[in-house]
Amino acid sequence: MFTRGWLVARNAVRKTPLMGDDAGSVTQTELWVIRHGETEWSRSGQHTSTTDLPLTDHGIEVATSLAPRLAGIDFDMVLTSPRQRARHTAELVGFADAAVDEDLVEWDYGEYEGITTPQIRERVPNWTVWTHPSPGGESAQQVADRLDRVVSKVRTAGGRCLVFGHGHALRALAARWIQQPVSEGRYFKLDTSTLSVLGYDRETPVLLRWNS
Repeated sequence: MFTRGWLVARNAVRKTPLMGDDAGSVTQTELWVIRHGETEWSRSGQHTSTTDLPLTDHGIEVATSLAPRLAGIDFDMVLTSPRQRARHTAELVGFADAAVDEDLVEWDYGEYEGITTPQIRERVPNWTVWTHPSPGGESAQQVADRLDRVVSKVRTAGGRCLVFGHGHALRALAARWIQQPVSEGRYFKLDTSTLSVLGYDRETPVLLRWNS
């Protein structure tokens, strides 16, 4: 079980109960999701996947403010994207020992890396990552396949899990959690340095909290 910066025994007593726990139920699993802090490109709206940008000073400040919200909460597993903007956010929040998971990287935008949606729409009217291909990048199915592996890992581990990642990929992760196509992630706006929680309502996977 992970606490703020320390690895302790997995079977230790929890300091706080899971939201919506039913004793003995396999649906106790929760997935807590944090999008990384602000970067220069997230501020300007440039698509950022493989480009490994640092956090801005403002991004560091706001990401650090998330730490008190997780104080005293234990996690059975903590994962992070390998990109420095996600790993630094994990450190600022208190989870420097988060395990790197390559499946949490951002959607690969291919030729659209580093450019904005208005710029793309000059060439491809009405383009969105949810509805159109990204030449040289990932397809929606490829994104779904790797995020399904994250969902499977979390549900296999059980308990309360925490991940640090990226805007489009985490929106797609939420869609896959509730058993919807990746394209349904378009409905889940997600700002930088925000906390969301995925879980269950009885046997149904649901969004318990979003973009908070």
